[in-house]
Amino acid sequence: MGRNLQSSERLRPVDLARGHGLSTQAVRNYEEAGILPPAGRTQHGYRTYTPLHAGALSAFLALVPGHGHRTATKIMRAVHRGAVDEAFHLIDESHAQLLDDRRTLQAVESALRDLEPATAAEPSVESGPDGTFIGPLAGKLGIRPATLRTWERAGLVSPRRDPRTGYRVYDEADIRDARLTHQLRRGGQPLEQIAPLIAQVRAAGGLKPLEAALYDWRARLSARGRAMLTGAAELEAYLRERG
Repeated sequence: MGRNLQSSERLRPVDLARGHGLSTQAVRNYEEAGILPPAGRTQHGYRTYTPLHAGALSAFLALVPGHGHRTATKIMRAVHRGAVDEAFHLIDESHAQLLDDRRTLQAVESALRDLEPATAAEPSVESGPDGTFIGPLAGKLGIRPATLRTWERAGLVSPRRDPRTGYRVYDEADIRDARLTHQLRRGGQPLEQIAPLIAQVRAAGGLKPLEAALYDWRARLSARGRAMLTGAAELEAYLRERG
C-alpha cells in the first residue's frame, strides 16, 4: 500500500528533522534550496510541513548516495518545478557515468591481467644496470619514441636524464608505468583518466598492492548501483503520491 503523503497532518520542523536524523536548520535549508516543496505557515508565521514534505525528504536522502548531493538536489528541484523529464535526464546521466566507471575499472583490471605474465612469457626490455633508453623501450612496446615523450609530458612516466648524454633513462618503475599506460591506451582510456591510476600505482609501491584498491573500487561501484535503485524507488513513491 502506498504512503498517504497527501495527508493534511501537520508536522513541525522538529518532527520532520527528527524523523530523518537531521537538524531543523538542515530542513529549512533544504526547503530554501528547493529540495522540499514550500512549507505552509501558521497564522503566527511558523513553518508547517506535511507527510508530503517527509516523502520529498526521504526521496532526496535516498538519492544522495547514488547520485551525489549536487545531482540529487537538481533532481528534486526539477521535480518541484514540474520538469520531471529533466529529473529523469539527470538520473540517466548518473547511470551513464556509473557505466563509464565500470568500463574504466574493467579496462584497468584487464590491463593488470595482461601485465602479470609478461615477465615469464615475454623477454624483458633490454636495459643495463642503470635502466633503459627511450628507443629500446618504445620498440618493445611497439610505439614511437614520440609517444613516450607525450606520456612523460602527461606525467605518466618520469624518466631521469643521463648526466653525461642528457638521454632519458627508464628504470623498472618507469617501464612498469609505460607498460600499464600502453595497455590502458589500447583499451581506449584517455590520458587524463590514466594519470590518477599511475599515481595510485606509485603510491602503492607497485601493482600488487593495487589489488586491494581495485577491490574497494569495485565494491563502491556496486554500492552506488544499489543506492541508485533505492533512490529510484523512493523518488517513484514520491512522484506517485504527488499525483
